[in-house]
Amino acid sequence: MELTERCASARRIADEAGELALGYFQRPDRLRIDRKGHQDFVSQADREVERLVRTRLAEAFPDDGIVGEEEAPKKGQSDFTWVIDPIDGTTNFINGIPAWTVVLAGVSGGRTQIGVIHDPCHCETFLAVRGQGATLNQERLAAPSGLSLKDGTTGIGFSNRVGTKGVMRLMQGILDEGGIFLRNASGALSLAYVAAGRLLGYAEEHMNAWDCLAGQLIVAEAGGGIEDQDADLMIKMGGRVVVGVPGVYEELVRISDQVFQVKSYGRPD
Repeated sequence: MELTERCASARRIADEAGELALGYFQRPDRLRIDRKGHQDFVSQADREVERLVRTRLAEAFPDDGIVGEEEAPKKGQSDFTWVIDPIDGTTNFINGIPAWTVVLAGVSGGRTQIGVIHDPCHCETFLAVRGQGATLNQERLAAPSGLSLKDGTTGIGFSNRVGTKGVMRLMQGILDEGGIFLRNASGALSLAYVAAGRLLGYAEEHMNAWDCLAGQLIVAEAGGGIEDQDADLMIKMGGRVVVGVPGVYEELVRISDQVFQVKSYGRPD
């Protein structure tokens, strides 16, 4: 199946999943919430949305593999794997903050081929197909150029899989360059905002694949900079994520190399 057809199906699935999630978001009294770890929550909505996405993907692409945040991976017969985060930004979601997304990425040959980030609260869908550009609600995205960290806001993230020292040094590094920073607790949404030019860049010492693969592709297809990583390895291990608009990306890589213990790893030769 052509990537454009796969992307169209993924968008429809994300729309349906977003509608289900939005119903829970608007009725928080219906939510059952569990704690997975320190500052790591999962709600009934996360589980039901992932179940819906998995069902729809299996119906549309029965031979494809599926990797999600809340359930065990499904091994596929094809060389295509879907990587999903039913609700990226669960802490925002359960606290009534409208900064969360439904995320789907399609991976083949060690590269992300499709990225979908759907924000139901603001009726915004960010899409990318490798080699075909990125869009927001079907309008072409083009990351701005000629900017530095002084010219806007940079997104940052924090993972409980690493210590706090890296993100603290990152904040100081951005401030030292005359910039300011924002953490909105949805890494996928922050990555999409870089592609749209709302944020200058984004850096996090460690992200899981379901949080970042779609957004990295959307940034790259919008003309921004991303580190060249093996998507299959990201699925297995996760890794650091640094993206940015041209100019800012290079500044963020330099700072990240200085402040993070986790270094970027490139694609194998």
